[in-house]
Amino acid sequence: MRHTALLALAAACACALGAAPLHAADNTLTDAQKAEGWIALFDGKTLDGWAVKSGFATYRVEEGAIVGTTVTNSPNTFLCTAKSYRDFDFSAEVWLDDGGLNSGIQVRSKLKGESHGGRVYGPQIEIAPNVAGYIYGEATGKNWLTQQRPAHKHFAPKAWVPFRIRAVGPKIETWIAGEKITELVLDGDLAGPHAEGLIGLQVHGVGQRGPFSVRWKNLYLRPL
Repeated sequence: MRHTALLALAAACACALGAAPLHAADNTLTDAQKAEGWIALFDGKTLDGWAVKSGFATYRVEEGAIVGTTVTNSPNTFLCTAKSYRDFDFSAEVWLDDGGLNSGIQVRSKLKGESHGGRVYGPQIEIAPNVAGYIYGEATGKNWLTQQRPAHKHFAPKAWVPFRIRAVGPKIETWIAGEKITELVLDGDLAGPHAEGLIGLQVHGVGQRGPFSVRWKNLYLRPL
């Protein structure tokens, strides 16, 4: 009942905030959304416009969702957009296996080195119970960028949960199921390098454990 109520709240808040409505057909924008400038990053059928980086976890399309699955001893792996984005509103729905896996959504991220297509680094919006929506500095050497991270119950595994991310200038804001989670202003060391970059979907390395999966659908973005 709690999750159903959260989804209903998310739909109302999404419309109020100008985010992509959650009750449209999966992975399909309405004419009104298109007129507002929304674009679909995932067509529901293929991984066109995306590329795997940093590791060798697998990604496939199944029943209208991107499914990322762990592989033994793979490092963190990311399915990244071919294009870079600067200021935007982004929304997606996420389903996480319940087995100790965590995940994340990279925003304004970059690549360094050449191994496995380059190591992804930059701001990551966490996907994990209790700390979902807080921002981590993936491979930046800074660990958590959100310093205060009180535990919350807005995200739970084994259910579709709506995320929203808004990035404007050095500020990144996040919502889960319509609830504001955090607001972060990037400091000088990160604000310039990460004023623009890739969006990436993480499959976290799990060593010998697993396999575990994480799923995404309804990936919409509106450039601002």
